[in-house]
Amino acid sequence: MPTALLIGAGVAGPVAAMALQRAGIDAEVFEAHPRTAEDVGTFLTLQTNGMDALRAIDAHDAVAGIGFPTPIMRFTSGPGRALGALPTGRALDDGTVSHTVRRADLYSALRDEALRRGVVIHHSHRLVHAHERDGRVRAAFANGARVDADLLVGCDGVRSRVRAIINPVGAGARRLPLLNLGGYAEHVVPDARVGDYHMVFGRRGFFGYVVAPDATTWWFANPRSPANAEEQSIAATTDAQWRRRLRDLYADDRSPAIDLIDATRHPLRGHSTWDLPSVGRWRTDTMIVIGDAAHAASPSSGQGASMAIEDAVQLARCVRDLPGIPDALAAYEQLRRTRVERVVTAGARTSNDKVAGPVARVLRDTFMPLFIRRVAGRGRLSLDWIHTHHIDWDDPVGATPAGQR
Repeated sequence: MPTALLIGAGVAGPVAAMALQRAGIDAEVFEAHPRTAEDVGTFLTLQTNGMDALRAIDAHDAVAGIGFPTPIMRFTSGPGRALGALPTGRALDDGTVSHTVRRADLYSALRDEALRRGVVIHHSHRLVHAHERDGRVRAAFANGARVDADLLVGCDGVRSRVRAIINPVGAGARRLPLLNLGGYAEHVVPDARVGDYHMVFGRRGFFGYVVAPDATTWWFANPRSPANAEEQSIAATTDAQWRRRLRDLYADDRSPAIDLIDATRHPLRGHSTWDLPSVGRWRTDTMIVIGDAAHAASPSSGQGASMAIEDAVQLARCVRDLPGIPDALAAYEQLRRTRVERVVTAGARTSNDKVAGPVARVLRDTFMPLFIRRVAGRGRLSLDWIHTHHIDWDDPVGATPAGQR
């Protein structure tokens, strides 16, 4: 039986292991952290295309009970003007809509489902190097372990070690012009409907929130990233400093931002946001990167987890159907590159809209209602190409990749 090593136990790693296992590949996951890496205090949207991709490998039930449905986004300007509404994604045939989940809960659900299926997950294994020999690959870990396999898959995120091994001189991630932080507030905004996202294009920063079924409100803030800010200084910013900054940032907006920040009991922490516009080289004959390691999109895209899940399923189909690993990896890249780079571009555009200057802000708020109506329709600006993407597990992959529409 062919063997595969998956580096990283976030979203892509466990899903790829399950998909490869279903394709007849013996797959194991290797994670650098001593336990599953979980970003406490953050959440994400698992959109319908990601949920549909999980169905391809019968893993959708693993995430069915976490999070809550969030089918709609409602947009307002800082002064409080309603700009319009958009679905977070077209509902699936059975009515399933996008869900908002705690990142830690999603990681745990996918990890537990992989373990239930017999996938082995090794913790405290930080990849140091990998090299190819005689059509196979050997991975070397910081703890001294050495493991051989037919395939090594980098699922190790935007700062991927596997990507650096594949292409040591390749460009790294690009810092985006906004920061990201969020929390869970013990406050319910009057008249806010459970599961409806409210997005506020504030005068000096973007703010979003959604009321959960347990009567807490989940929120996030996107302040502009200071010019030449160092990661160390951002990480060193205290809870009190974040709260002062956010209160100043949203003081002039007609939104519940300050009430929600004040009602948040846990410490706040912020971080930079990054993307990978186009990675020149994804693969060798026995190694490849998927998910954020290959094409990280801005968090504003809402597609990071869903793209990683799609990647994992498509990779397994290619390995299942093509005669050798090199051919499978080439077919996979042909299937995925155009789509994921288009998603990254769309996410970067959304990030820039959130930090518009005074003149651009006026233009944005003036024309946003028209833009939203066009996006909500089925014309040229529609986002259906993202959300209705479907992978047919049973459709064989050939020399010209099939299995998607």
